[in-house]
Amino acid sequence: MTSPHVHENLDHQNHPAGDLSPEARTFNWLLDSFTSGTAGVLEAIAVSSDGLLMAMSAIKDRSNAERLAAVVSGMTSLAGGAASWYALGGLNRVVVDMAEGYLLISAISSGSVLGVVADRSANLGTVAYEMTLFAGRAGGALTPRLIAELKNSVQQ
Repeated sequence: MTSPHVHENLDHQNHPAGDLSPEARTFNWLLDSFTSGTAGVLEAIAVSSDGLLMAMSAIKDRSNAERLAAVVSGMTSLAGGAASWYALGGLNRVVVDMAEGYLLISAISSGSVLGVVADRSANLGTVAYEMTLFAGRAGGALTPRLIAELKNSVQQ
C-alpha cells in the first residue's frame, strides 16, 4: 500500500484532491485501496446515515452510484429494523447472494455504511475481513464535518 498522500496526484473525477481536506483525501484513498486491493471487489461506496452517497470508488457512472446508495440505504434500514425488532443488536453486515455476485453492506460508524459489489470469484470471508479493516481505519475519522465534506464532494 502506498501513502494516502499519493491520492493527491490521482486524476479523480469524483473527488478532486485539491479541494478536499487531508482527512477526506485519506478516506477516499482508503476506499480506493480497499476496492483495488480486495480480490473480486468491483465497486464500493460509502453511504451516510441519511442515505446519501458519501464516497465512491471504481464507479464510472455517478447515477449508478446513486442507485446503489439508495439500495444500500434501503437494505440497511430493513436489516436494522429486523435487528431491532428481534433485539439482536446493531447491524454488522448484510450479504445478498446473487447468481453472478454479491452485495455486501457493513457498518462503518455514526450510522454510515460501506456497500460493496463483488463478483463470484470473491472470497466472502476475505471481503468481510477487509470491510471490517476499512471500517476500523476509516470509521474513527468520520466526524459530522467530514461526512458533510465527503457528501458535498460527490455532488460536484
